[in-house]
Amino acid sequence: MLRLQGDSKRSEKIIQAAEKTRQTWFGRVTSLLNRSSANEIPWTEIEELLVAADVGLVTTELLLDLTKKHLRENKLSHPVDAIDVLKNEMVTLLTIDHPSKLLEVSTKPTVLLFVGVNGAGKTTSIAKLARLYLNEGKQVMLGAADTFRAAAIEQLQSWGSHLKVDVIAHQSGADPGAVAFDTLEAARARQTDIVIIDTAGRLHTKTNLMEEIKKIQRVLSKRDDVVQRVLLTLEATTGQNGLIQAKGFSEAMGCDGVFLTKLDGTAKGGIILSIAHNLDLPVMFIGTGEGLDDIAPFHPRQFVEALFNSTAVI
Repeated sequence: MLRLQGDSKRSEKIIQAAEKTRQTWFGRVTSLLNRSSANEIPWTEIEELLVAADVGLVTTELLLDLTKKHLRENKLSHPVDAIDVLKNEMVTLLTIDHPSKLLEVSTKPTVLLFVGVNGAGKTTSIAKLARLYLNEGKQVMLGAADTFRAAAIEQLQSWGSHLKVDVIAHQSGADPGAVAFDTLEAARARQTDIVIIDTAGRLHTKTNLMEEIKKIQRVLSKRDDVVQRVLLTLEATTGQNGLIQAKGFSEAMGCDGVFLTKLDGTAKGGIILSIAHNLDLPVMFIGTGEGLDDIAPFHPRQFVEALFNSTAVI
């Protein structure tokens, strides 16, 4: 599986990215339970904290109902037990039954199509993921299908130069579908492992723009030997609004997973739980900072432990 160099390094990045959320909300959940006496678990206060962390009311109610049920059925009443059971329920919620090697290279090329709204950090996320694949010894090619802005093409070309990977680009204003097609053909000719295609940011409510990106999908799907995945880039700081965005893109395009950016910049990282519950859509990667190596493949247990305990060994 894709991973950073060393599990300890990856764990540190996840802990750092979850720090604000832990300090503001989940750390308070832990403190609240640790101060509670047996048989007097303050469920109402816990619910308020989880909702405030952007877990969402429906998802919070589900998690707490499952936790209470487990405690009741196993005749557990101590607050420490409640912490362990709640963490386990969160891990279960985040462990979505998708192919474990969804982003592995099964055929050449494997195509990753990045979509999302303006300002979510698609292009930088593409560069981070490209670097991750390069570190795994894979050949990578980038496609600049965000043709609405010349600056977007230039930015991707700049990243390509920095990473020493080819970038297929047309002039600003060109047909994005044509860029995607040419990128795929070039990758097939060069036996490239991974193709990552940038697309223009768009609101999920703009029907004409969503149809355009569906056209890119159709272009990429014309060849039966091509594996295509759609990664939705979401900014963690958008909170519950991000869930609305995710639902719109997922319904229109059948997204395979989420690249969650700027997790280190928000105290409301609970949105990850809401995405998993409401969309059955896995978070695959998280952005853990502004640097090119500030990326971590998402692992439910590591993330949950980081939310509750900054010094956890995960």
